Amino acid sequence: MLRRVGAKKVRAGGARFAIVASRYNAKYVEAMVRAAGAELARAGAGRPEVVRVPGAYEIPVVAGRLARAKTPRLAGIICLGVILRGETAHADLIGEAVSRALMELQLRYEVPIVHEVLLLANEQQARARCLGKSHNRGAEAAQTALAMAAVMKRLAAGTTGTAPP
Repeated sequence: MLRRVGAKKVRAGGARFAIVASRYNAKYVEAMVRAAGAELARAGAGRPEVVRVPGAYEIPVVAGRLARAKTPRLAGIICLGVILRGETAHADLIGEAVSRALMELQLRYEVPIVHEVLLLANEQQARARCLGKSHNRGAEAAQTALAMAAVMKRLAAGTTGTAPP
């Protein structure tokens, strides 16, 4: 069930984020990129670096390069893509490979990597999750990146409490 996107009160304090976005299924992905950028701007983040790649499978290698960079350190990386299922298992294989790679990258580099590479059954699902203002997964990805950046900042400062920033 889709939930309404609500504006969170997390502030970015000028933190830097990157967005890695697939060119494949561009109509849906670009709507998520716009929504993520707007959410980051609303929170006071610097303008995100947007890197576009051909397809979802190429997202992890770029996310890895960004995560590994020491200067300037990113507060988070938002990965956006849309994979539509077809008649073969190809979409499932791509989705699983991307999911595993992104999880491994964030553990290795301790940089929050937000996974919004959506594996969807059809274009109706893509429209509902990417083109609407009330259920845009790009905005939700940015909110998650902001929240994780705040958690990582608290941990780096030696504060492990659950109080909001």
